[in-house]
Amino acid sequence: MTIASAHEIDLPLYEPEGLDRERRLVRLAELRSEHWLARTPMGFALTRYDDVVAILRDRRFHSALSLLPQMQGMADTSFEQRRPSILSMEGDEHARVRRLVAPAFTPTAAERLRPFMREVIGEILDSVADRGSCDFVEAVCDPYPIPIICELLGAPSADWQRFSRWATDIFRIFNQNLAEDLPAIQAAGVELEEYVVALIERRRQDPGDDLLSALIAVETAGDRLSTEELVMLAEAVLMAGTDTTRNQLACCIALLTAHPEQWRRFVADPGLAPRVVEETMRYLGAVQGTIRVASETIEYRDVAFPAGSLVSVALAAANRDPDIYTDPETFDITREVKVPHMTFGSGIHHCLGAHLARAELQEALTLIADRCPDLEPDGPVAWKPETFGIWGPSRLPVRW
Repeated sequence: MTIASAHEIDLPLYEPEGLDRERRLVRLAELRSEHWLARTPMGFALTRYDDVVAILRDRRFHSALSLLPQMQGMADTSFEQRRPSILSMEGDEHARVRRLVAPAFTPTAAERLRPFMREVIGEILDSVADRGSCDFVEAVCDPYPIPIICELLGAPSADWQRFSRWATDIFRIFNQNLAEDLPAIQAAGVELEEYVVALIERRRQDPGDDLLSALIAVETAGDRLSTEELVMLAEAVLMAGTDTTRNQLACCIALLTAHPEQWRRFVADPGLAPRVVEETMRYLGAVQGTIRVASETIEYRDVAFPAGSLVSVALAAANRDPDIYTDPETFDITREVKVPHMTFGSGIHHCLGAHLARAELQEALTLIADRCPDLEPDGPVAWKPETFGIWGPSRLPVRW
C-alpha cells in the first residue's frame, strides 16, 4: 500500500471566498464528484458524509478553535485564552470533564425545561401578536434562547439582558474579524467570569434546581469540578446555547416560509415538529462547517496528513451527500432518515447540548405554527456574511 502526502496529491481546489452559501454548496458537490479530498487556501476540505464522520471521530484530529487568531493573521501572543474550553479541550482532560458533566445534559434534563420554553416563546409571541408583521430575527429569535440559558444556569430573570449582550460579544470570535472585535470579546469574557464566580459562590451556599448546582454537586470516583472549570462550563453553555439556537430558529422560519406547502403541512400536523427540526437542520444548518488540525502525522484512506495540517470539515456538504440521503436537494419535512445530520457534529466534540437545542426548536416552532398559521414572507431575507461561523438570517421580515 502506497501512502502519499496530502500535499503531494493532485487535488481539486476549493476557494470559498466570494461565494454565497448556495454557490458554495454547488462547488462542494462538484468537488465531491471529483475526489473525496479537496485543497483549500489554508489546507484541505472534506465533502463526503462518511469522511466527515470519520475525521470528526478520529481523536488525533483536534479542534482548531485555539488557532482562530493565527488563521486570521494575528500574532500568537495577541489573543490569550484565559482558560481551556471544553469546546477545544482534547485527550484525557476533555474526556474527564465531559464524563463529569454529561449527566446534566441528558434528554430527561432537557425535557424538564420544555414547560419553561413554552412559557418564554409564548410571552415573546404575545408581545408581537398585534403587529401583524415584524423582523422575526429581532423580535423572536434573538430574545428566545437567553431566558432558557439563564433558567438552566439558575441566573435571575433580571439579568437576561446582560447575558444576551455577553453572548453576542463573545461569539464575535467566530466572525473572522478578530483584530477589531477582540476588545469587546475580552471585556464580555471578564464581566461574565466575575458574574459566574459570584453565582457559583451563592449556589454553593444555597443550591437550587439548576445546572450550576448540579455541576457543583457532581462527583465521580472522588473527582469534582473546580471553580475555574465551572466558570468555563457556564461560559461554554452560554456560547454554545445562545447564538446557535437564535440562528437555527431563524433558518427554520426562513426555510419554512419559503416553502409554503411544507409550512401548511406542519401547521396541519404539529406532531411533525421533531422531523421539521431535523430536516431544517440538515437542509439549512446554522453551523455549516468546522475545522480540525492534525495533532500528528495521520494516515487516512492512503493519504498522510502531516502534523499541523488544517482540515475543513464541510458539514453542510455532508448533509447533502446523495450517497446518504435520497434526493438531498429537496426540502421535505416528512423525510425519514436513518443517519443523523452533521449540524451537531460527531465524535468527542458532538454538541453536548443537542437534546436541549432540539427541545427549544421543537417547542418554538410548534407554538409559532399554532399562533401564526398564516405566517409568510414580508420581504427579502437578509443573510449574515458567509464568513460567520454561526450563520443565519440577519433580517427576516414576515407577516401573519
